Amino acid sequence: MRASGPFEVKLASQSAAPGIESAQLGRHTIDKRFSGDLEATSLGEMLSAGGNVQGSAGYVAIERVTGTLHDKRGSFVLQHTGTMNRGVPSLSISVVPDSGTEELAGISGSMQIQIEQGKHSYVFDYSLP
Repeated sequence: MRASGPFEVKLASQSAAPGIESAQLGRHTIDKRFSGDLEATSLGEMLSAGGNVQGSAGYVAIERVTGTLHDKRGSFVLQHTGTMNRGVPSLSISVVPDSGTEELAGISGSMQIQIEQGKHSYVFDYSLP
């Protein structure tokens, strides 16, 4: 199955966890609103680090998505792993196994994010038992 549509995202910077300030990691909360085939909200956290060369960085994130996917209600968790290698992006977003609830129990899949002219959209390829 495939779901797609736009989404809005708010990232809010957070202080480093006590004791690891010297690691110089970025920490953010994630607040998203999905529209289209996935009518949902998500909350999550992201950690990031910049490289020593301009345009190089990495991030990891976890977010719980709650709402309806093609009219099936429930929640699931997405795991992000992203890098930017001297300006060349690589991103993997996948459903955490066995994180689905209610009508989305057993969901698996991966999501692609597209950003064009400052607007965010998603394509979510998934399967349900």
